[in-house]
Amino acid sequence: MIRSTHSMTFIVGVMLIDAISFGITLPVTPALIMTVGDVDLAQAGRLAGYLFLVYACVQFFSSPVLGNLGDKYGRRPILLYSLLTLSVAYLVPVFATSLDWLFISRLIAGFASATYVSAYAYITDITPIEQRAQRFGLVGAAFGVGLIIGPVIGGVLGAWDTRAPFAVASVLCLVNFGYGLFVLKESLSKSERRDFKLKQANPIGAMLRIGKYPTMKGMTLAYFLFVIAPFALPSYWTFFVIEKFKWSELEIGLSQGFLGLTMVITQGFILRWALPILGPIKAIILGMAAALVSYLCFAFAEFGWQLYLIMVVAGLSGFVLPSLQLMMTGQVPADSQGELQGALSSLNSLASIIGPLMMTQLFFYFTTAGAVWHFPGISFLAIALLTGLALLFFVRTVRQHQPN
Repeated sequence: MIRSTHSMTFIVGVMLIDAISFGITLPVTPALIMTVGDVDLAQAGRLAGYLFLVYACVQFFSSPVLGNLGDKYGRRPILLYSLLTLSVAYLVPVFATSLDWLFISRLIAGFASATYVSAYAYITDITPIEQRAQRFGLVGAAFGVGLIIGPVIGGVLGAWDTRAPFAVASVLCLVNFGYGLFVLKESLSKSERRDFKLKQANPIGAMLRIGKYPTMKGMTLAYFLFVIAPFALPSYWTFFVIEKFKWSELEIGLSQGFLGLTMVITQGFILRWALPILGPIKAIILGMAAALVSYLCFAFAEFGWQLYLIMVVAGLSGFVLPSLQLMMTGQVPADSQGELQGALSSLNSLASIIGPLMMTQLFFYFTTAGAVWHFPGISFLAIALLTGLALLFFVRTVRQHQPN
């Protein structure tokens, strides 16, 4: 129990610093793209979509490989590799002199996509099934804390120097790597490991094998449709609030920090007592419905202060992923948890391919000079539609397998 608690502390710390490192860069990304590429805001939004696309495409193929390597060699070496590679990826923009270097940075980051995979597989290794949802929620809360701290720091640093947040992100990942190198213990015993087979370490094969378990096809489809929004929002939110409300880097950082705060409260506190009362199915339905309503309200918000009220409702969407993780990990044996997380990470990557590209391109076409309809909130309508479909598929899957 002591070892489990100590390991959880480290994993929570990993996700916290990972989120801080990511969040620090969000407020300054548009300014860096405009400076390096010599483009306007609409064009920078379009380029941001391509940057996310490069990252997601690499992550789509690397995640199942890293997940399967984790099932073979353990979670620790894969997690440490990811942290060290991320440190390099964040360092590249500090010295970037052209857009090519920004794309190289995203390419390197795509190969370091195992922090999510390894962290969730690690938790599954050391946690009884009845405690997993709370621990998944704790990790989500840690990520939310990072998204509170990171954007605020990024906004402050960005007002001083556009590249400074990337340098700080690189240092944070490197410190995290050094700490894990000396502290983190392996969670997967040798008796529970399985051989690595390259033909199994591909995203399509991994998802097909995961789909053989009951309800998993419907669950993974609902999961995929739902995560398109949260994985796409970082690429879009900054451009949206600049275009519609003329917010500064600091205002952007504060808004993203507030959204992170709602996730912390939901996943770190409310989920602990709500899940035993509601159960995972009702928690997922409530969370998806709250997300759907929030996206529609974001699309038509007329004043900046309204976004904060909407974010309070959007915070309930934090019920969804921990509860889905609970339901899915309960169907997969111990020696395939890495494969499951790799498959889910590939779905995240696929969502990161579709979502940012869709949202930034819609933003470009509806805000560029000569647009038929100037509507910066158009992308929120698109993700509201996808979230509604996720809710529909989830309810349908539950009714088919749990009619009572």
